[in-house]
Amino acid sequence: RLKDLEVAELGDSDVHIKMLAAPINPADINTVQGTYAILPPLPAVGGNEGVGEVLEVGRRVAGLKPGDWVIPAITGLGTWRTRGVFPEEMLLKVPSDIPVLCAATLSVNPCTAYRMLADFETLAPGDSVIQNAANSGVGQAVIQIAKASGIKTINVVRDRPDLPKLVERLTALGADHVVTEEMLRKPEMRDLFKSIPKPRLALNCVGGKSTTEMLRHLQPKGTMVTYGGMAKQPVMVPVSAFIFRDVRLRGFWMTQWRKDHAQDPQSLASMMDALFQLIRRGQLTAPACTEVPLQDYKAALEATMKPFVSSKQILLL
Repeated sequence: RLKDLEVAELGDSDVHIKMLAAPINPADINTVQGTYAILPPLPAVGGNEGVGEVLEVGRRVAGLKPGDWVIPAITGLGTWRTRGVFPEEMLLKVPSDIPVLCAATLSVNPCTAYRMLADFETLAPGDSVIQNAANSGVGQAVIQIAKASGIKTINVVRDRPDLPKLVERLTALGADHVVTEEMLRKPEMRDLFKSIPKPRLALNCVGGKSTTEMLRHLQPKGTMVTYGGMAKQPVMVPVSAFIFRDVRLRGFWMTQWRKDHAQDPQSLASMMDALFQLIRRGQLTAPACTEVPLQDYKAALEATMKPFVSSKQILLL
């Protein structure tokens, strides 16, 4: 529910921020439902990402000043609020010359896309990647980051009434091929691979049958990375894929990556700089968004849980 809270007192190492915008992601819904891997102690404020403007800083804060823009440096900050006081180390400064919706949706999906493209296979221009849930926030970021690096994408989406419109939108973002889950089983896929190489990397956000079908098209010794399970079904892999094609199955969770690299600020800084550059060059845009005032949060939550919604709900704070 929407509730008025007292803003905490500003400590010496704290930063008082005014939140500007915060998205609703699937992981946020899972947190509210109590099914996510990290659950905050209750009562809690929802929201894992967003962007805010610094209003005031404590006397020991050196890296931030009033007027700076910040995003969460950790998971579970609780961004669905108008104001908050947080320790400086929980926040990450971002340039204020990038669009507010890009900043609000930066710390989860584009970072996940960037790491999965960089960390599992050494991809070169001309290589290809296959992904399901290609219209998700991560999917849209994968398309754009891959395009900027000269990597081809094969993008799998569920069949739907407005499929041509979705295909057009993903193609405009830079998708090389958009196919439905049904098409993965059809002979036409052979024709597709006459013009581009079979992928060395598959990105799975769905699970179930979609994953098994996608895996068929992976190169021998290729890697499939699972980062979501939207179908709520296990990943099924034929024994032959392991024995005769030696495929690798890995998992990825951005929260874990941040924990693993907590003592290595340079790795985070270089990723964020690369993403800022892509945004400034117009090569990485915010996902399709619906902007919703905070008081209409119930409608935004309901819209997020509807199937086939390709627009991310953003709370304006």
